[in-house]
Amino acid sequence: MLRMIGRTRLFAFSGVRSFFCPRNLCFSQAVEGMSFRNIQRVLCVAEKNDAARGIADILSNGRMRRREGFSKYNKIYECQYHLFGRNVTVVMTSVSGHLLTQDFKLPFRKWHSCNPLVLFDADIEKFCPENYMDIKRTLEREVQPCQALVIWTDCDREGENIGFEIIHVCKTVKPDLQVFRARFSEITPYAIRAACENLTQPDQNVSDAVDVRQELDLRIGAAFTRFQTLRLQKIFPDVLAEQLISYGSCQFPTLGFVVERFKAIEAFVAETFYKIKVTHEHEEGMVDFSWKRNRLFNHTACLVLYHMCMEDPVATVVDVGSKPKSKWRPLPLDTVELEKLASRKLRINAKETMKIAEKLYTQGYISYPRTETNIFPKNLHLPHLVELQTQDPQWGAFAQRILDQGGPTPRQGNKSDQAHPPIHPTKYGANLQGNDQRLYEFIVRHFLACCSRDAKGQETTVEIDIAKERFVAHGLMILERNYLEVYPYERWSDKVLPVYEQGSRFQPTRVEMVDGETCPPQLLTEADLISLMEKHGIGTDATHAEHIETIKSRMYVGLTPDQRFLPGHLGMGLVEGYDSMGYEMSKPDLRAELEADLKLICEGKKDKSIVLREQIQKYKQVFVEAVQKAKKLDEALSQYFGEVSPASEQEDIYPALPDPVRKCPQCDSDMVLKTKKNGGYFLSCMGYPTCKSAVWFPDSVLEVSKDGSVCGECSRPHPVHRLKLKFKPGSLPPLMPLEFVGCIGGCDETLREVLDLRYLQGPPRTSQWAGQQTDPLQVNHSSNHTGGRQTSHNLPLAGPRVPPARTAQNHPASLVNRGRNNNNEDNNAVVCNCGQEAVLLTVRKEGPNHGRQFYKCSAGTCGFFLWDNQPADDASGGVARGFAPLSGTLPGVDRRPARSWGKGPDPGGGGGDVVCRCDQLAATRTVQKEGPNKGRPFHTCSKPREQQCGFFQWADENLAPASSSFPSTPFAGEGSTRGLGSKAKRSDSDAALRPPTTKRARTCGLCHQPGHTRKTCPQSH
Repeated sequence: MLRMIGRTRLFAFSGVRSFFCPRNLCFSQAVEGMSFRNIQRVLCVAEKNDAARGIADILSNGRMRRREGFSKYNKIYECQYHLFGRNVTVVMTSVSGHLLTQDFKLPFRKWHSCNPLVLFDADIEKFCPENYMDIKRTLEREVQPCQALVIWTDCDREGENIGFEIIHVCKTVKPDLQVFRARFSEITPYAIRAACENLTQPDQNVSDAVDVRQELDLRIGAAFTRFQTLRLQKIFPDVLAEQLISYGSCQFPTLGFVVERFKAIEAFVAETFYKIKVTHEHEEGMVDFSWKRNRLFNHTACLVLYHMCMEDPVATVVDVGSKPKSKWRPLPLDTVELEKLASRKLRINAKETMKIAEKLYTQGYISYPRTETNIFPKNLHLPHLVELQTQDPQWGAFAQRILDQGGPTPRQGNKSDQAHPPIHPTKYGANLQGNDQRLYEFIVRHFLACCSRDAKGQETTVEIDIAKERFVAHGLMILERNYLEVYPYERWSDKVLPVYEQGSRFQPTRVEMVDGETCPPQLLTEADLISLMEKHGIGTDATHAEHIETIKSRMYVGLTPDQRFLPGHLGMGLVEGYDSMGYEMSKPDLRAELEADLKLICEGKKDKSIVLREQIQKYKQVFVEAVQKAKKLDEALSQYFGEVSPASEQEDIYPALPDPVRKCPQCDSDMVLKTKKNGGYFLSCMGYPTCKSAVWFPDSVLEVSKDGSVCGECSRPHPVHRLKLKFKPGSLPPLMPLEFVGCIGGCDETLREVLDLRYLQGPPRTSQWAGQQTDPLQVNHSSNHTGGRQTSHNLPLAGPRVPPARTAQNHPASLVNRGRNNNNEDNNAVVCNCGQEAVLLTVRKEGPNHGRQFYKCSAGTCGFFLWDNQPADDASGGVARGFAPLSGTLPGVDRRPARSWGKGPDPGGGGGDVVCRCDQLAATRTVQKEGPNKGRPFHTCSKPREQQCGFFQWADENLAPASSSFPSTPFAGEGSTRGLGSKAKRSDSDAALRPPTTKRARTCGLCHQPGHTRKTCPQSH
């Protein structure tokens, strides 16, 4: 039987424009120019595990081998199958819907990270979510030994896009992989084997349409949702403090339909009407005659006509007619009709209906449930599908009668998506339960009714005359019930009329004038709402249920006891607010235009980038104007939620739009000023966390703001804005103003050294670097106007780091009179940053500094720290070592390099006489990580991190005790020492640069005494 069906039914699909063609033609077009000689193993990927299992079961004739993948929900099935003209190993697995997701890059994902307007242009990335990584790993592992990939996802837009996600993951691992697409509408032996023989290529246009829709939904939805939620939560904190107030370009028009119907009911004014009713009581029953005028809204006119009838209330039969009448059988079932009829007839909502239908499809009981087609293709073998149902005790006899009376003759519609046939049963289901069984039964009965014949009857019409006013009665006699026998969801009843003869007269039992009132329209049912969405092009047949569920879950609408939609206060206020702005955002026009554009993308008639640009610009303009008129939204909602919160008017509801200072030299993203959580400022790259470039300002900087001027030296190729800086009193050297304007481009060494911007420091400026070129992505120009002169230097920006070390030059107060002499060490007191005398303490913790004395702030407020054994500068003349005079343009300031002072390590970050492998003076850092080496100084390469040579050396291992290194403050080396400490890696070549050291004796872990271990310690007993 299957072979016979196979010869008569050939179904193939190409892109969204499917067509019916011979198998060999379809296959040759799909694989033209491809070679299959080396294909021995094929990876097949379905959209869900149930589908993968069903397809593999068919291909293997029930003899597949199952094994586990990394995801416990997505199994792997193996079998042998004849494909590409040879026997190949088929490896069938699945994903779980979309494998990749679109989202904003991390800096824009947090709600308070940026102004919502930025989201229309913010960078978006596509990545695999963490919960799908196991599926991705399975694909990456399984594709490696395969030579071909066959996509078995659902044949609709979303399925095509999921297919390209699978292709992307697999081709990343194996670029030369051959890719094919299987087109099918049901998981039956014939359909699956036909798909294998008619493999095509994936359709990029269809996938592009989904990418466009996803990006637009993300940008538009996120921008408006943040705008609404952040504003209204502060405007109405008592009501909406915890409410997510979402927006969607399909969601809002759907809400608009509900609100529009509710407002129509509210605005409805009932009118009284009048009509004349005639009743004749006959021995065969009561007959009601209706007035041919139907009704009048003028009481006087109706009353006059009524009195005329009552003057001579004898009826004359003026016409008796009889004609055949038919009740049409239903059209083939598409998705929209399935959702509407299931809601009306079975009381199952659209979301649950589609969930059950998907399940029945993957189990092989019905064809693909997402289709816009209501025409059965001529080559679909309907007699076989009807024959499958003959075994059922309820409708089996009816199915057999269809076959006996010449076979199925379905009524045909006028819609076809050229992709899938109408929804129909594909196998008999006897073991289903609950709503699964109810929906399957409905689909079967609808299919059999469609394949049957119309119901037939005879309609009788009797027309009478009373005082020249005409009245009519209708009767019906059903002759053949036909499809009604199997389709109990529709009724057609007999209405018997007595026999009247034309020209006969009779006295009516009653002639009366009755009145009534016009009725308002009813609230929308789910079926009504789906009809409106389809009519106006809102969403697709696959997304109607999703949009309806969203407005319900957001509390925009509720349901009455009879399951009709009633708008809530929030939904009413939102629609009224936007309507008052002059934007019909609740109307379907904007979204309908997008749906039309998406269809053109699928057909290859419009470029995706053009659609994206046009739609983003359109919604962006609406957003800008909506924010400007936001008070209208407040006013609309205040009708339902009370007065606007007065505090909210004084608050900044949205984060400020980012005001870029310059471009990041690492990733070319904008760098903007931000504030640290504990106070202070830093310049951050908008590409964080992918790019960690940052400039951290020391705590001595009280204020930083962007100046209106642009640096003329550093603004190539991108502008670099100058900054206004304000410093703490006493934090700068004499003669330097506390407020000035400068540029951190690197051209002004004065500003660079004042701020200790080690992140911006380039290689040492020695003669051997003079001929070298700087990095083209360089830090921009800084101009200091305090001395009347400007200095400019091209300075490469170092790699990503966290806050730089703060050296003693940021704490000049701590070093005043710090120079000591050996005759009187106590003559000069050590003063902290607070201006108070520091307290002398001793290190008690075990480690290299055990017993060592140091100074710290007596109040513990300014963070001052200084080792007691720090020697004075041999040539300082009273200037403390570590307080380097600033090189720059300040008058009266000596511009001597810090490294020229003394023989010890350079307190400003240089390593004194220590040279790294680059033959450059090494920089000195201090370990900040908790551990035995915390606070210990070390030498490292002075170059930016990505250019460092790997040199490392402890500062206290190659110096005499009298010349120990100058310590950093507790904040020093926060960024540059990350990852270093007791476990810092050192290459073997460093050993040649270090003098031999004495191995430290092993001590007990409990009492810290040598000679025994923790297990044998006397204190442990």
